[in-house]
Amino acid sequence: MISFVELLMILIALTNLMLVGSSRIAACINLAAAQGVVLSLLPLLVTNDGIGLRAVLLAVVVFSVKGLFLPQLLRRALLTADVKHEVEPWVGFTASIVLNILLLVLSFWVTARLTMPRPMPSPLALPLALSTILTGLFVIISRFNALSQVVGYLVLENGVYLFGLILAPEVPLLVEMGILLDVFVAVFVMGIAIFHISREFDHIDVDQLTTLKD
Repeated sequence: MISFVELLMILIALTNLMLVGSSRIAACINLAAAQGVVLSLLPLLVTNDGIGLRAVLLAVVVFSVKGLFLPQLLRRALLTADVKHEVEPWVGFTASIVLNILLLVLSFWVTARLTMPRPMPSPLALPLALSTILTGLFVIISRFNALSQVVGYLVLENGVYLFGLILAPEVPLLVEMGILLDVFVAVFVMGIAIFHISREFDHIDVDQLTTLKD
């Protein structure tokens, strides 16, 4: 019988797979938002001390920041930039799906050889955390559109957050809030940069920015 935590891990794997295979930037933003919603449920499930005020507060903050606010900020930047698709990624979408599956297999192979300091809430948790980090890095590297790269950054941070949550659930709430604040500031600054790039150059293709001259 699949536990609820394992079901959430499967959802994260599916969102990673769908994200690398989608050319629609709006869909990628929605998938990153869905990951944020899934991650917001985990503090309530992996805690060793029961559902307390700390877990509830963290779940609410993660849901608000990752699931609502940051995706909405990116949607507004998407409307401002007036783009809909990642046209010519460095790695094609079919190849991206195949590579993402290989990254997932690699993550299982690597984490199976690690010795954990504590029991994991699910055997899928650690491989999916590593796979999500690698997926975020892959999106950042393989996509030319600035908004797609910001989505990749969010996915990468989702993996880092999942790693921290399953390995160190006793980390003080203040540290976790500080990490979320860093992500918020980074995406906010990226959104402003994308707005100005779009206004000045009528596109947000970072590959074309390499051709700029004085």
